[in-house]
Amino acid sequence: MVSRYCRFLAALSLGAALSTPAWALDVGGIKLDETVQLASQELKLNGAGVRYKFVFKVYAIGLYLPEKKNQLDAVLALPGPRRLEIVMLRDVSSEDLGKSFMEGLNRSSEPADRTRLLSQTMQFGSMFAMVPSLHTGDILTVDWLPGEGTLCKLNGKQLGERVPDLAFYNALLKIWIGAHPADTQLRAHLLGEVT
Repeated sequence: MVSRYCRFLAALSLGAALSTPAWALDVGGIKLDETVQLASQELKLNGAGVRYKFVFKVYAIGLYLPEKKNQLDAVLALPGPRRLEIVMLRDVSSEDLGKSFMEGLNRSSEPADRTRLLSQTMQFGSMFAMVPSLHTGDILTVDWLPGEGTLCKLNGKQLGERVPDLAFYNALLKIWIGAHPADTQLRAHLLGEVT
């Protein structure tokens, strides 16, 4: 009887171990999955880190790509879907977050690109007006879907319309991994240079 019970417990333990999803990376106390499914494709966590403002943690961010890359040009040249996943680590007004996005775009983009992408930038900025604030634990995903555009979701709910141009999504990526990133250490984490 005891032997049968032990075998039952062992089988339960093995079943639980086999059904456990792939590891997750702990980033600022947030677990980011190693892989995600997007547009019927598996994306790998390229890198992740925490965005600080002064000494305060603002959000954890992960970059998901079809294959791991550690150079900006290689990331931008990748075909297929991509994802930025941002998990809020403190409450932030959508106005402040939108302002940070716009400052990042201005800092990381060439003037000609800013002019060419102005209408899409305005469209993206208007998404933040739909939500008064983001709270600790909120998840913002910014996805590139080939043939569809940039799609933003807050806690799984779509914000605004898709923004069509790949150049716009690449401009967003440059906020974090471009030549003039918001945070050079965070850039290194997202490009997988630091683990």
